Order: sequence, then structure tokens, then C-alpha cells
Amino acid sequence: MDSGLRIAMAQFDFPVGDVAGNAAKIAAMIAFARDEYAADVVLFPELALSGYPPEDLLYRPAFLQQCEAAMNAVASAAVGIVAVVGWPQSAGSVVYNAASVLRDGAIATTYRKRELPNYAVFDERRYFDVDPDREDCVFEVNGTRIGVVICEDLWFAEPIAATVAKGAQLVLVPNASPFERDKHAQRDALLVQRTRETGAAIAYLNLVGGQDALVFDGASVVADGDGSVHPAAVAFEEQWLVVEFDPQARRFASLQWTVDGDESRDALAWRAVVRGTRDYCRKNGFDKAWLGLSGGIDSSVVLAIAVDALGAENVTAVRMPSRYTAELSNDLAQEQCDAMGVKLLNLPIEKPFQGYLDALAEVFGGQKTDTTEENLQSRTRGALMMALSNKFGGLLLTTGNKSEYAVGYATIYGDMCGGYAPIKDLYKTEVYELARWRNTVGDRVIPQAVIERPPSAELRENQLDQDSLPPYDVLDAILQRAVDQEQSRGEIVAAGFDAAVVERVLRLVRVSEWKRHQAAPGPKVSRRAFGRERRYPISSGWRE
Repeated sequence: MDSGLRIAMAQFDFPVGDVAGNAAKIAAMIAFARDEYAADVVLFPELALSGYPPEDLLYRPAFLQQCEAAMNAVASAAVGIVAVVGWPQSAGSVVYNAASVLRDGAIATTYRKRELPNYAVFDERRYFDVDPDREDCVFEVNGTRIGVVICEDLWFAEPIAATVAKGAQLVLVPNASPFERDKHAQRDALLVQRTRETGAAIAYLNLVGGQDALVFDGASVVADGDGSVHPAAVAFEEQWLVVEFDPQARRFASLQWTVDGDESRDALAWRAVVRGTRDYCRKNGFDKAWLGLSGGIDSSVVLAIAVDALGAENVTAVRMPSRYTAELSNDLAQEQCDAMGVKLLNLPIEKPFQGYLDALAEVFGGQKTDTTEENLQSRTRGALMMALSNKFGGLLLTTGNKSEYAVGYATIYGDMCGGYAPIKDLYKTEVYELARWRNTVGDRVIPQAVIERPPSAELRENQLDQDSLPPYDVLDAILQRAVDQEQSRGEIVAAGFDAAVVERVLRLVRVSEWKRHQAAPGPKVSRRAFGRERRYPISSGWRE
């Protein structure tokens, strides 16, 4: 008779390129799962050994050689337990996205991923091959037949069906699936479908942590063979997940499993941008951050994100008033810093701004004042912020949102200066939503007046964003259709939007492509983020 099976799932961060560090960590975790949890099987995420995605590191023979040597070393640690570890397996001139089954101090068998995603943020066909002689991976532990498929394989019926046809009662699925709003429901529906199709139970383990513009949320989950999906593990947190599997009933029982307490859209999005910001700083050697604090909604939200990510003592805000800055803006910046315990510097820009004007006065003689002078103010601020970052160390955070980047309502080499953009993939209306949500968690950290006041760049007298742009609820609704859903001009107009407004917005998106190509990375939270996911040519004659 089959006996029960204890499975430890390592929902942790494995940094890209740190092969030696990841190998040592995995070997130690294999021993920990065996000795502390008495686990029979320990599962690691997709490409845990190399980190995901390794991108063009996979073109370096030395990198692949190091991965192979490290995998052999890790295998030697798998004694008294079976481990499933993801890694890039080189075989002559080809590379496979692989997961090896380690037991008795050696590699017992290796599964090679069958379905290679090549859409959105994924470029796996650029790097990996599909093995034409591939075999389904099924092995036995304590009388239980266990199969392995990798991430994208689960989204197709055939790989898991073939694995179950070979006798698998339980299928382990290591993943590196980036966070995206509303993705959890889609994933859970897929698990229900696959378990009901095959009758096999599924243990779905996802990577956690930020990697440049990607954020992996973990939120791992198990599903019984009858289609019952258990509550997901808490998202964005590193943790051990331990379950007992009954092979006869094909059901799981949780032994160590922290369930997520708040899976609302705003809660998950907030944790995504905080985790992305924290990990980008940590993985690039920054323990401190700077940002310009205007008293407006965007910089206020970025300040709250930075404090949640790094701690108030590691964040410095800089107030840079100009001749057009309202006193309320200065007061609100001070109010928020006082509430959050953040140091606030005051650097008026009048003198350096006037210096630029004086330097250009002869060349600009007879010309009307226009956006050139407005942008000079922003670029003055950008230069000051970069100087502070250079002199004292720390990462400069930019404060632009997705609405602004979409239509070019941002100044290149001005407010776009910086190394990371925490709210780059949040539309303006979503920034307001997150501000309201964050104020419901613990103390109010964003002044209510910041949320209530009309947004303004304050680069000229009595300026409001709505002087230059459609109302944000209209603008964002059009952008969500055009950018995230890739709807055409005709489809958007047919949905009830004014044709002239739609045409104007789409033109702004088109002509601002060059700015976005120079923008700092920021955490992806939407279906279609600017950067590695939405890549349009700068020079293009195509029009709808």
C-alpha cells in the first residue's frame, strides 16, 4: 500500500547569476528540509540554480559550465531525501530549461521543459531548445509515482496528460511566473481544469523576489486530484511550505502553510512594488534611496513605497521649490516626512534655474517663453538629485506613473532622472487607489490633502495637469484599452470615447516612444508594462 509523502516547497528568492551562492543555498536547504521537516521530497523553483531569467548569460560558455559543476555539487547533498532543482542544462550546442531529480547523491533523471513561452516578458525560444527525444519524467518515492513539468507546460493539456499516463499520481510544477494583477484567479482556474482532466494532484511552487522590472510573487498553491484548490501561500514573502500528500485520496494536508490574509488588488499591487523596489536596491548594492518630494500624489506614494521597502532611516526626501511652487506643496511634503520619520532636505532651485536662463538669454533673445523653460526647471531638479546621489551614495527613485510615461508627460533628463521607477506601471488613477489603500493600513502616511488636491507639475503659474491632458479617468480608460488590451482606435471609439480625444491620446503615445526607451526600469504589475513587455519601434511609419 502507498504510504504518505511529505513535501517541502522552497518559496524563496534565487538571484540571477549568483550560481555559487544559489548552489550553496540550495544544498543547505536540501539538508534543512530533510533534517527539520523530515521531508521525503523538496522542490525548488524553475531555474533556481541560475536565477530567472538569466537572459544572455546563457550565451556565455563559462556560465553554463559553472551551472553544470554547481548542479553536480548540489546533487551530492541530496542524501536521505529527493530534491527537484531547476537549472539551465547545456548539451553540446543547445541549452534546455531543465529540472533534475536528485537522490542518493547523484542526478537520477532530468526533465526538459516542453513549452517555451515567447510572448510578453518571455524570450525562452531565444535561449532554450525543446528536446525532440524528450521523455516524460516520472519517478517513485515511498511508493508514490511523482511527475514533473515546468511552468508553461502546465498551460497546455498534453504535457501533464502524458505524465499522468505514465503513472504519475502527483505532479510537481516548479515555476518562475511574474506577478500580474488578476493572474491568481486565472491560475487557479487552470489548476482546477488540469486536476479534473487527469485526476492527478498538483503542487505548484512559484519563485519569489524582484528581478529588474519583474517581480515574482510566490503565492504557491496545491490542488487535490478532485480539483479542490487550497488557499495560496502568502505572496511576496520567502517561506518554507510543507504539506503531507495522501496518494490514495490524492489530497494534501498542510503542515506549514501561511495563508495570505489580504489578496485584494491594491494589497497585492502595493506589495509587488515594495518588493520590487527593495530587491532592486539590495541586488544592486544600494541600502539607501533618494527622491524629490513635491507634495503631489506621485512622489508621496513613492516615498511611502520607499519607506516600506528600505525603512525610514534609509530614505531621504528633497523638497525643491521654485517660483511656481505653492506653499501648500511645501507644507504637505514636510507633513508627510514628519509622519513617516523621513529626513527632508530643502534645496530651492531659483538660483540654478536663473543661471540657466541667464546662460541662454542671448541665444533665446526674442523667443517666447514655452515648455523649454518649464523643462529647464525639471532638469535643474534632476541635476541636483543626481548630484546628491553621486556625492552621498544611494539610489535615486523616479516618481513618474504609467499615464505620464504613456503620453510623454515627463521630462527626459529631468523628472525621469534616476535608477528605478516604483510606480512606472501604475496609471494615475491606480496611484490614487493605492494611496487610499495604504492609508487604511496602520497609520495614515499620505496626507489627505495630497490625495484631494488637483495634480500639477507646478512649472508655470496656476498650472494643472488637466490643462494639457484629458481628465485622468478618461485618459487612463483610453490608455488601458490601447496599451494593456491592445485595442485599435476604432474599437476604443466604438466603446464610447470621443474620436478626437482618442486620436490625440494615441498620437501622444506614439510620439513618446523614444522617451520610454530611456526610462528607468520599474516593477511590472499590469498585463502589458512598458519596457521588456511592450516593445514598439521608435521610428515607425505605421498608423492605425
